[in-house]
Amino acid sequence: MRRCCQGAGLPCLFKGVGMAGARQPRFLLVFDFDETIVDENSDDSVLRGRALPEPLRHSPAGGSYNEHMQRVLGYLGEQGVRPADFRAVYENIPLSPGMAELFQFLSKHQELLELVLISDANVFGIEAKLRAAGVRSLFRKIFSNPAGVDRRGFLTLGPYHGHRCPRCPPNMCKGKILGEYLQERAREDVEFQRVLYVGDGANDFCPAGTLTAADVAFPRKGYPMHRLIQERQEKQPGAFQAAVVPWESATEVARYLQELLRRKC
Repeated sequence: MRRCCQGAGLPCLFKGVGMAGARQPRFLLVFDFDETIVDENSDDSVLRGRALPEPLRHSPAGGSYNEHMQRVLGYLGEQGVRPADFRAVYENIPLSPGMAELFQFLSKHQELLELVLISDANVFGIEAKLRAAGVRSLFRKIFSNPAGVDRRGFLTLGPYHGHRCPRCPPNMCKGKILGEYLQERAREDVEFQRVLYVGDGANDFCPAGTLTAADVAFPRKGYPMHRLIQERQEKQPGAFQAAVVPWESATEVARYLQELLRRKC
């Protein structure tokens, strides 16, 4: 079950958590990365100040942005830009407003909140930033496009997976990733009372649309995810089931979570 235990007519599982064999309910907290955890698009960050030839200055209309970035990284590698140079940029991308405070709060409640990250950026950059911020250990799993160093010493990028979702870019459907993760955890006998999703982009609207009435979507205020949710609510009242809590500072997310944990269920 992912609904509140008391709401389902059962005793709250938070009671007696110190007893042998007692099992605490868990909340799954899902984060995006670009313009959510960090306050910039990380691809823009690593390209800032670097000259690109005209064919690489803009991703082709209707083409795969992931494939475009593969070509961009290959070109930069040929110009002598090495993974260490990219890592230094990723490490210094600023966190979004209030995000450091939110992570401080989450570090105190790791027994109740399981964190995962789903991002269309890349694993190399995400790992670099999370480690630099001292928060990598908070995340149980990171789902992002694979990135590594080839035998030339170039940073390379690949697609995460294939899928059939018409709303998402061809290299990644976050809704599919979230659904498969919930299934995987259920097979491991871990089921969440609520899924809490923090994001900003249009590609976060797909997984947010799979949330239930027990869940919460935290769209960054004024960003595409927020606008798409508002449009869905206006055109199809009731079609978007999750509670919606827009945020400008991640401290607003922390306050909501604090109240959720205080209520226990």
